[in-house]
Amino acid sequence: MSKPFQFKQFNVQQDQCAMKIGTDSVLLGAWTPLDTNPFSVLDIGAGTGVLSLMLAQRSHAQVIDALEIDEQAYEQCVDNFETSPWADRLFCYHADLAEFAEEIEDKYDLIISNPPFYSEDYKTDNTQRDLARFTDALPFDHLLESVSQLLSEDGVFTVIIPFKEEANFIKLASGVNLFPNNILRVKGSDTSEIKRSLLAFSFRESDIKTETLVIEIERHQYTQDYINLTQDFYLKM
Repeated sequence: MSKPFQFKQFNVQQDQCAMKIGTDSVLLGAWTPLDTNPFSVLDIGAGTGVLSLMLAQRSHAQVIDALEIDEQAYEQCVDNFETSPWADRLFCYHADLAEFAEEIEDKYDLIISNPPFYSEDYKTDNTQRDLARFTDALPFDHLLESVSQLLSEDGVFTVIIPFKEEANFIKLASGVNLFPNNILRVKGSDTSEIKRSLLAFSFRESDIKTETLVIEIERHQYTQDYINLTQDFYLKM
């Protein structure tokens, strides 16, 4: 059994999940704008539930729902919610996104997702990990269509994707009237290329606030920007 991942205010068991906790989730959970003061949150493709837990710590949202299709990941997510300080605000559904979007009449003020995205890489022999990592399981157009159905009129949708997918994702989003308001582009070091894009969308068009985050000055020496963003969560920050 792998050790739980310890954050400052909660622990996350991850031995049943194909996708372990990584920088992507922590960045998205820490960066997601909360200035709209959301009452209800939906985490699509929750995995361990780490994004929901981070938002429970950061916000006053009364309803934080998570959605996970993989049986083992779902069970782990439920366990992580139940042992957290915010168990009364967290709930995980074991469901497919398209069916969930059709059946749920509620709208969410904030939707967050760290979707699977290794569409062009070779698949491995580990089906569970492939399901977590490959866009076949949750194509971007399906994700966006469901988000547009589930998001409240003034709601915000945040997502992390490979930088090379950014332009395509924004184009797909505009097809369901979702427009980028904030973009954070992430690179490992000053000299490395941009790897990830964190995007915040809403139904209103605006000037796009675009920033770049560099994670490390050198190996294991983190930039002040990265420390400022993640220090409420990581034990060693």
